[in-house]
Amino acid sequence: MLSLRPIRRFCHPSFSLASGIASSFHSPSESNQIQALKPLEEPALVKLKSERDPEKLFNLFKANATNNLVIENRFAFEDTVSRLAGARRFDYIEDLLEQQKTLRQGRREGFIVRIIMLYGKAGMTKHALDTFHNMDLYGCKRTVKSFNAVLKVLSLKPHFHTIQAFLHEAPSKYGIEVDEVSFNIVIKSTCEMGLLDEAYLVMREMENSRVKPDVVTYTTLISAFYKKERCVIGNGLWNLMVLKGCRPNLTTFNVRIQFLVNSRRAWDANDLLLLMPKLKIEPDNITYNMVIKGFFLAGFPEMAERVYTAMHGKGYKPNEKIYQTMIHYLCKAGSFDLAYTMCKDCMRKKWYPNLDTVGVLLEGLVSKGQLDQAKVIVGLVHRRVPPFSSKQLFPLKSIL
Repeated sequence: MLSLRPIRRFCHPSFSLASGIASSFHSPSESNQIQALKPLEEPALVKLKSERDPEKLFNLFKANATNNLVIENRFAFEDTVSRLAGARRFDYIEDLLEQQKTLRQGRREGFIVRIIMLYGKAGMTKHALDTFHNMDLYGCKRTVKSFNAVLKVLSLKPHFHTIQAFLHEAPSKYGIEVDEVSFNIVIKSTCEMGLLDEAYLVMREMENSRVKPDVVTYTTLISAFYKKERCVIGNGLWNLMVLKGCRPNLTTFNVRIQFLVNSRRAWDANDLLLLMPKLKIEPDNITYNMVIKGFFLAGFPEMAERVYTAMHGKGYKPNEKIYQTMIHYLCKAGSFDLAYTMCKDCMRKKWYPNLDTVGVLLEGLVSKGQLDQAKVIVGLVHRRVPPFSSKQLFPLKSIL
C-alpha cells in the first residue's frame, strides 16, 4: 500500500488548510518537521547585499545596528557605506557611523579605526578627524593604531602641510608613540605628491625621533627617486640601506631591476637576479619578466630566451605577462616559430596576447608561407570567452 506521508511532508505552503487539518493526525515530531519547512525570513546580510535603494539600504542597516552578524562583517559595513557614498547620501553615512560609535563596539579601538577608514573612503575627512579627536567621549583609548588610520585617511587626498601638522601635533597632545608605519605612510604620500626632497627629510626626522627606517622606508624612497630619473640619489639610498644593515626584500630588488632595465642595463639586472637566491630571496614572475624584457630591449634576444629557459628549469611557471612579453618581442626579433609555439600554448591556457601582437605574428607566419600555422592561431583566437568583437577580429582576417 502506498503511503501519503511523503506527499504531506513536501506539500506546498499554499495548501495551508489541508495541511492544517492533516496536522491534527500527526505526532509532535512530524508536526515540527512540517513547521520547519515554512519559508524562512531572508538573512540581514543577504538583504543588505541585494538592496539597491539608498533609503531602504540605510533603514535596513540602521535596523540591524546591534546585529553582530552585520556589524562584525567588514564587507557588509564597507559595501553599505560605499554604495551610500556612490549615491552621495553622506547624511545617511554620518547617521549610521555616528550611531555605531555610541554603541558597545565604540569602546574598541579596532572598531573606531574601521569607522575612521570608512569616513575616509567616503571622502568625509573632517568626520574621520573628529572621530579620532573625540575617542575619549566613547571611552575608547587612542594608540598609534588609530593615529595611523587618520594618517592613511589624510593621504587619500594628500596635502603636505596638513599631514605634517597632524604628524607633529597629535602625538604630543595625546601621548602617542609614533612608529615606523606612521612615518612610512607620510613618506609614501609625500612621494606621491612629487615632493621627493621633503620625503627624504621625513626619513631624516624619523631617525632623529629614534625610529629606525625599515625596508619599506628605503624601498618607497628608492622607487620614487628612480621614477623621477634621479638615479644618483636612488643609488645613494640603496647604498645607505645596505650600510645601515637593512636587508632589501623582493620588492626592493624588483624596484632596482626595473630601474636597470629602463636604463638598458640588462646585464646588471641579470646580475641582481642571480644574486637574489644567494641572499635567500626568491625572484618572482615580475622579476623574471623584467629581466627578459631587459635583454630584448638591449638587443640580446638569445639571452632573453636563456633566462626564460632557466626560469623553467628552476620550477617557475610563466604567467600571462611573461607569455605576452616573450611573444611580443620574439615577433619583433623575427623569431616567428618560437613565437607561434608560445602563442599557441598561451591561448590554450585561456590567456590571450594583445591582438596587435597576434597580428604581427600572423603577418610573419604568412610571409614565411606557414599559412596552416596562421590558421591555427586564428582558430584559437575565435575560442576566446567572451569572444572578441567582429571589429577587433577584422584586421586578423584581412591578413589571411
